[in-house]
Amino acid sequence: MKRPVLVRPRSSRPGVGGVHDGVLVVAVREPATDGRANRAVTDALATALGVGRAAVRIASGAASRRKLVEVDGDDAALAVAWDRLTGL
Repeated sequence: MKRPVLVRPRSSRPGVGGVHDGVLVVAVREPATDGRANRAVTDALATALGVGRAAVRIASGAASRRKLVEVDGDDAALAVAWDRLTGL
């Protein structure tokens, strides 16, 4: 499954959830340097979706706040979990 996310690096309140312009928001404490925020995003999404870390990758937008992430797993279960995170 591929879905867009909006990353908020250096956030005082990290977490996965909520929507901005129709896109899931992922807030992380790490700065957007040396790939630290990207690693934090994949870790946070893996935990929030209940999949292993290796199942989540950034498909595009590695240097942008708007990213396209790819998650491996059961698409139906992932869609339900994603909708729960977005509040839909």
